[in-house]
Amino acid sequence: MNPIRISLNALLALALSMLAVHAGQTAPRIGYVYPAGGQPGSSFQVTLGGQFLDGVANAYFTGGGIEATVVEHFKPLTVKQANDLKEKLQELQDKRNGTDGKKVALTAEEEAMIVEIRKQLSTFVAKTQVNPALAETVTLKVTIAANAEPGERDLRLRTPLGLTNPRVFCVGQLPEFTKNPAKVVRPAKNGRGAEFHPVEYETSIAVPATINGQIMPGGTDRFRFNAHKGQRLVFAINARQLNPYLPDAVPGWFQAALALYDGNGDEISYADHYEFHPDPVIYYEIPKDGEYVVEVKDTLYRGREDFVYRITVGEIPFVTSVFPLGGPAGTQTSVELKGWNLPMSRLSLDESGKTAGIYPFSVIEEQLRIGARDSKSAAPVEASLVSNRVPFAVDTLPECFEKEPNDSAATAQALTLPIIVNGRIDHPGDWDVFSFEGRAGTDFVAEVYARRLNSPLDSVLRLTDAAGKQLAFNDDFEDKGSGLNTHHADSYLRVSLPTNGTFYLYLGDAQHKGGEDYAYRLRVSAVRPDFALRVVPSSISARAGTMVPVTVYALRKDGFSKEIALSLKDAPKGFSLSGGVIPADQDQVKLTLAVPGGAGTGGDEPLHLKFEGRALIQGHDVVHAAVPADDMMQAFAYHHLVTAQSMNVVVMNRLGGGGGAGAGARIASGSGSGTAGTAKNSAKIVGDSPVRIPAGGTARVRVDTSASPYGPKAEFELSDPPDGITLQSALPTREGLELVLQCDVSKVKAGLKGNLIVSAFSSGLGAFAKDNPKAAKRKIPLGTLPAIPFEIVAR
Repeated sequence: MNPIRISLNALLALALSMLAVHAGQTAPRIGYVYPAGGQPGSSFQVTLGGQFLDGVANAYFTGGGIEATVVEHFKPLTVKQANDLKEKLQELQDKRNGTDGKKVALTAEEEAMIVEIRKQLSTFVAKTQVNPALAETVTLKVTIAANAEPGERDLRLRTPLGLTNPRVFCVGQLPEFTKNPAKVVRPAKNGRGAEFHPVEYETSIAVPATINGQIMPGGTDRFRFNAHKGQRLVFAINARQLNPYLPDAVPGWFQAALALYDGNGDEISYADHYEFHPDPVIYYEIPKDGEYVVEVKDTLYRGREDFVYRITVGEIPFVTSVFPLGGPAGTQTSVELKGWNLPMSRLSLDESGKTAGIYPFSVIEEQLRIGARDSKSAAPVEASLVSNRVPFAVDTLPECFEKEPNDSAATAQALTLPIIVNGRIDHPGDWDVFSFEGRAGTDFVAEVYARRLNSPLDSVLRLTDAAGKQLAFNDDFEDKGSGLNTHHADSYLRVSLPTNGTFYLYLGDAQHKGGEDYAYRLRVSAVRPDFALRVVPSSISARAGTMVPVTVYALRKDGFSKEIALSLKDAPKGFSLSGGVIPADQDQVKLTLAVPGGAGTGGDEPLHLKFEGRALIQGHDVVHAAVPADDMMQAFAYHHLVTAQSMNVVVMNRLGGGGGAGAGARIASGSGSGTAGTAKNSAKIVGDSPVRIPAGGTARVRVDTSASPYGPKAEFELSDPPDGITLQSALPTREGLELVLQCDVSKVKAGLKGNLIVSAFSSGLGAFAKDNPKAAKRKIPLGTLPAIPFEIVAR
């Protein structure tokens, strides 16, 4: 192997990794975790597949009781690397054969090199992945403490490029069985593409258990077990729940199917979903002693390494429905439970001290004896089983129950507003009708919470006046805060009542279904303007003294349209925001987070940041915490905000002792001053803020980069600006830069507000790019300037 070429390639990779910290295309990423969980008191290996994971050093879990160490990182050779190795191997073999037919003895080092090259090339043939996003693997040794609380955690890796995105890792309750990790093999005969053959896997297990597996293309996994007459077994799979969205697969997740067979091979139960959830659940009471088989596959016979699943099998408690779906804050609510293997049919939930919101709860069946009844199982142990998590809504409005008969206007149930009605669509074709008195001009809202609370109801709402004239109708209303729902089946109406008088509200099921499980909570009130916040991404990596872009989404409710001021809550010293305002009538803003510089800023453990938003609503100062989330793409097109358990930030040391790009930058525009945030040195807007850009004209913004020079070859560009706003030029000045922003009046109208994010980059890598034309054209990110608040004004 050519040592000079290796050295240059290594330096090129190092330069790219150091300079591209903020580049999305090289951000470290996890595609899957396998197995995606384990039992308390156990220690085992976990494989994570992803991309840009070089130098991985640590793994972090939310919650306590889990420790992990990195065992191995594998990164497949590129085609170029493989070709270089083949050339070197041929060179060594030619040398050994000699030029005149006489063989030449190679040195011990050269012979060792041949062995190593062959080993690497065999790895290239055997382990090259079809999907580059899953090509690298990291092996962890994970230890879960015996007292670790069961439930879902977020798992992230840390690399020299920063933190990865989070993936779900579960702390289970039952003994675990895990298949060997799956591998995709690229055939050696042509080195291109991949050949897949349906893989059938079968083994025996003892129940109760949690089964961990992966489905490969066309694959089917079968698990044999012994069961006894009268056992009420639940088979609950987590698949889509583990990897909520696959960006490059239709429908955008692993669509698992479960089948149960008896000892004769006859199918006795099948499910490919549970209610409206993609992950299926089977409940079956065993009719006689014998051997049974549970089978899992993808409904479309797809598969790859990230088609990961966990199946919980046993007489486990499983809640199928509750009623009511919520209760008033500050009191106790008696809840009716339905499901399988439940220790009680009613439960009292204490909502004292809780604000309005949705809170999950579980049913705990105390001290069950866990262990199969056949000779293959270990001795039963005493443990508590926790059921699936069930959402429960809490609100501050008065509440009542729906009362039958109320199927028509003549029998409508009279309501006094504001009110929350807890009810059911009792049977297919049922309508619940409510009447109320309203005044002309009242901004009225009716909203159904059902699907968001695990009810199968697909609601419709219809509002009429006393004469039966329809004033409003709604079937589905999208709630962007419900990131795992792809069918937003809850209904929402907002109407300005036209007259004084009696009005009728009709609630039914769009699919003409009904039953005891078709519960709902119906809010009927005047508007209650409010908002919720999501901050993206949930993992932030930055060099000390730099700035990184962050997006905050406003989920506006009941027509609330005013601006929302954003800030950090209890942040570590030196962190601050630039451009921390979501303008009125806008649903998102991209701002910059300033990361402190100086020695000792970076640490081994991630920091946890909390964002909050403040707004004036009907004369009251309202503050809400921002929930960390990630923007996930489903099936090539659709985007969803999927919440994470925490926002983690890692601060890395400066490169070579110099200031990271963007460190200490200061923006100047016009006269006056305003503070935008601080890193190691202050980043300030000196002058009017926001910068006013004339519609059809230009505005100049001076940027002080004296604290962190970019160098003469640095270039600048706007990152995802509004259509019609461009960066005309970026010219050097004594203080640093002068940016000229231009507005196209045909695309942008006066009144638009927001932030502009300016990114710095370098084209190519100088001497490193001579042997690499692609690298010469590549944009190497250098950093981000403080967010520039702007407003388009009439010329």
